[in-house]
Amino acid sequence: MDAADGIKAGPYSVSDALDDYMAGFQGKDVANTQRRIDVLIRPDLGGYDMAKLRTEHIIKWHRERAETPARLRTSINAAKQNQKPLNTPDEKRKRKSTANRDLTVLKAALNVAYRSGKVASDDAWRKVKPFGNVERAKLRYLSDDEARRLVNACEPAFRTMVQAALLTGARYQELAGAKVSDLDIKSATLMLTDTKANRPRVCYLEAEGIGLFQQAALGKTGDELLFPRPDGQRWGNSQQARPLKKACDVAKIKPSATYHDLRRTYGARLAIKGVPMAVIAEALGHADERITRRHYAHLSPSYVADQIRSNAAGLDIFESTKDVAPISSG
Repeated sequence: MDAADGIKAGPYSVSDALDDYMAGFQGKDVANTQRRIDVLIRPDLGGYDMAKLRTEHIIKWHRERAETPARLRTSINAAKQNQKPLNTPDEKRKRKSTANRDLTVLKAALNVAYRSGKVASDDAWRKVKPFGNVERAKLRYLSDDEARRLVNACEPAFRTMVQAALLTGARYQELAGAKVSDLDIKSATLMLTDTKANRPRVCYLEAEGIGLFQQAALGKTGDELLFPRPDGQRWGNSQQARPLKKACDVAKIKPSATYHDLRRTYGARLAIKGVPMAVIAEALGHADERITRRHYAHLSPSYVADQIRSNAAGLDIFESTKDVAPISSG
C-alpha cells in the first residue's frame, strides 16, 4: 500500500478482491464464508491478477471443485484428511451443489471489486454459469419416537444441546452462543443474537422449552452460556457432529441425523399440525417464506390432498396384499 494515499502498489489480485469483500462483509455466516475463501478459493485463484483473470480460469476451478470429493472429518491432530469417493449420482450432485455455493462467494467478491472500480470489466466471471438441476430441498426430519430415542442416547454433556434444538428449531451456533441474559422467562422467549443473518431474532418457548432453559440457567450469571461444553467453554464449529453421530448409532437411527435435521424436525412438527407457513417462517428465522414452503408445505394439511384422497377412490382394483399371490421368480 502507498502510505500517502492508501492505494495498493502493483497488480490488484483476486486475493486482494477477496480481502476487500470480507472487510465489508455484512451477509450471512461470516465464519463459513471466510473458510470457503481461505480453504477453497484463495489457494487456486488468489494469485491471479484481476486484469488477467479469464473465464476459462474460473470454469476450470469450478469444474475441479465439483470433481473433488468432500473431506471426511478427522481429529484435530490428524496429519491428513481422507476423502469420500464420488460413487453415486447423488454424491456427485451434492459436490456440484457445493461447487455452486463456492462460485457464488467468488462472484460476489469479484462483483464488489468491479463495482468499486478496481477492475474494468466483469466479463470473466459473468459468463460462468452454475451447474444446473443440482439443488434439492433436504426433507430429512425425525419422528417423535426417533427424537426421544436420540435424546436418551446422547451423552449428558451434549444432551441439552439436542433437546434445545428439538424444542426451538434454533441453529447449532445460535444455541452454542446463547447466554443466560438472552432468556426472558416472563415472556417465555429467548433472544438469539448469534444468527446466520446477523440479525437478532426472538425464539418462542412453550412449556417444555421453558423448563429446559430454566434448568440450564439455574445458578448462572447473566453473561454465562446456557449450554456450555463440560469445560465451561462454548461449543466450537463442527463439535456437534461426532456426539450426534454416536447417539444416532446407539439409538439405531438410520440414516444418522445431522444437527440441522433437529431444526427441520421442529419445522416439520409445526407444519404437520397445520401451523401457517408464515408463522413457521417467523419461528425459524427464514428471510423468505418461499424457503419455508419448499421444505415444509408438503407436510401441511392440504385441501388438494384431501380432495384427491376422497374423490379418486372407488376403482376396486386392489383389495388387500393378503389376497395377492407372490410373483414367481421363474
